Amino acid sequence: MTIPNIITILRFLLVPVVVFALLTGEMGWALAGFLVAGVSDGVDGFIARTFDQKTELGAYLDPVADKLLLVSVFVVLGYMQELPLWLVIAAVSRDALIVGGVMLSTVMGKPIEIRPLFVSKANTAIQIVLVLLVLAELTFGGSSGWLRLALVYGCGLLTAASAGAYLVSWLRHMSGNGADHPQTG
Repeated sequence: MTIPNIITILRFLLVPVVVFALLTGEMGWALAGFLVAGVSDGVDGFIARTFDQKTELGAYLDPVADKLLLVSVFVVLGYMQELPLWLVIAAVSRDALIVGGVMLSTVMGKPIEIRPLFVSKANTAIQIVLVLLVLAELTFGGSSGWLRLALVYGCGLLTAASAGAYLVSWLRHMSGNGADHPQTG
C-alpha cells in the first residue's frame, strides 16, 4: 500500500465526517474537512508523480473518493436547501448515467477507458467553487448573491453539456463509430 493510496483512503473517511458536520450545523468543521480533502487530493497526486508511487488501485480510488465527497456534499446542501433541487438532481443523475454507461459497456464486452473530458473537468471545478462558496457563506455569514446564482446556473449548464458529451461519446463507442476508447468520467 503506497502513501498516496493511504491518503486517498483517509479522504474516503472524511466523507461521513463532512456530511455529519453539515447535518449537525458545524459549518466550520464541514468547510475545514472539505478543504483538507482538497489539499490531500493534491498531496497524494504530487507524491504519486514525484516518487513514482502511481498504482492502478490509486487510479481508480482517487477519482471515486473525490466524486463521493462532492456528490455527498451536493446532496446534503440540496437537502439543506442551500443548492437548488434541480441542480442536485442534474449533477447526481449525470454521474449515475456515466457509471451506468461504463458498467453496461463492460457487461456488453465493450469496456470504456476512464478519462475525463475537458467539459467534465470544468464542471467539476465549478462544482467545487460553488460548494466552497456555499460552505464559506454558511461558516462566516454573508451572501454572495449574484456570484452564487451565476455559479449555480454555470454549474447547471456545464452539467448538461458534460452529460450530452458523454452520451454522444458512449453512443459512438457502442455503435462502433467512435474511437476505441472514448473518454468518460
